[in-house]
Amino acid sequence: MDPKQITRRWFFQECGVGLGAAAFHSLMAAGTNPLAPKKPHHDAKAKSVIFLFMAGAPSHLELFDYKPQLAKFDGTLPPPDLLKGYRAAFINPNSKLLGPKFKFARHGASGAEISELLPHTAGIVDDIAIVKSLVTDAFNHAPGQLLMNTGTQQFGRPSFGAWVTYGLGAETEDLPAFVVFSSGKKGPSGGNSCWGSGFLPTVYQGVQFRGSGDPVLYLSNPKGVDEQVQKESLDAIRAMNQRRLDVTGDPEIATRINSFEMAFRMQSSAPELMDLSKESKATLEMYGAEPGKPSYAANCLLARRLVERGVRFVQLYHEAWDQHGNLVKDLAKNCQDTDRASAALVKDLKQRGLLDQTMVVWGGEFGRTPMVQGGSDGRDHHPNAFTMWFAGGGVKPGLVMGETDDLGFNAVKDKVHVHDLHATLLHLLGFEHTRLTYRFQGRDYRLTDVHGNLVKGMLA
Repeated sequence: MDPKQITRRWFFQECGVGLGAAAFHSLMAAGTNPLAPKKPHHDAKAKSVIFLFMAGAPSHLELFDYKPQLAKFDGTLPPPDLLKGYRAAFINPNSKLLGPKFKFARHGASGAEISELLPHTAGIVDDIAIVKSLVTDAFNHAPGQLLMNTGTQQFGRPSFGAWVTYGLGAETEDLPAFVVFSSGKKGPSGGNSCWGSGFLPTVYQGVQFRGSGDPVLYLSNPKGVDEQVQKESLDAIRAMNQRRLDVTGDPEIATRINSFEMAFRMQSSAPELMDLSKESKATLEMYGAEPGKPSYAANCLLARRLVERGVRFVQLYHEAWDQHGNLVKDLAKNCQDTDRASAALVKDLKQRGLLDQTMVVWGGEFGRTPMVQGGSDGRDHHPNAFTMWFAGGGVKPGLVMGETDDLGFNAVKDKVHVHDLHATLLHLLGFEHTRLTYRFQGRDYRLTDVHGNLVKGMLA
């Protein structure tokens, strides 16, 4: 490098941060798109991910993990030895047990027990893998959501989606590689960090789309700005940014260049993407989506349209599952809002031949306590056991894996920690999780940190 071009920013970026930024700089200097498709470590089963994140933590005890003993001992105190060393988020752990509030029945060839609240999910049990033995380290929402999404309870680490786009790139130049939707009452407690890029270049972070209209604000040109004026402006901005990038190698300038050009291309691609009226009446009815009306159902249908167009990672947040009280009413409402569309997504991907290459993940950040909160109609946060389901992308269909104890308190068979889950999902995407790394502040970081074991029982 020309000595005149050695700036303070360059020194700290290349010499302090290390090889990750240097590699990114070399890519940009060579004119390579950082989001160009890349080969993983081994042959992948999945090439894209749709993560249906039920933020707030659904109750496994009302939805997937029926416990007759919990019903039998409803209103009694839990065994003292069960609570040894246990810490609840809000309640006194020595609170009375609360029996399941809804009926369960077995479905499909797998015989999976599913709540009456999830009739549509019950219809796809032979296409999904239900894992009932998830565990986590966090028992409050923001840390739990960060751990599930970034592999740590600390802010500032890359999200799962950012790691995937960093490792695989994208198969589209007209849409972002990583797209995020949010429905329900509010966004996730972990905020934008749940889909952030952390110390990875920000070109890999999730882009949040709105559910209707322009997916991002200011995508349409203002009055008086035609395509020619816009193109000339973008060309001038790109030239200035490129000159500065050549001097500093700052990956954030590369991100800026990419963002301007992506926005320009999205002015054509985004309106077509968002126009659900082009879908058949049967498809709209299957999802329960209405063109022009924002909803979780519409977001599920948009997720399918996005992976069809080469988007690598789509994440849907539905934040309404934190039932400390009003469990019966609110849980029923949540399921009414999400069950039909979640199942429709799996069925739609399957009938279009996309399910084998698309991994669908459903779940929240932790479970709910077998003990009551809120009088007689609520449950507290619970990290010791919860349920998630998975479909496509090399996951074994019709699988019911893992067990909890008689009260649904602890995972006791085939325990799967969040780090193990990340290692397994990365494996299906073609990565050895210990080798998907980025050097930052003198050491190599990865999604699984220093943990994670492959859950072979989940693999088809």
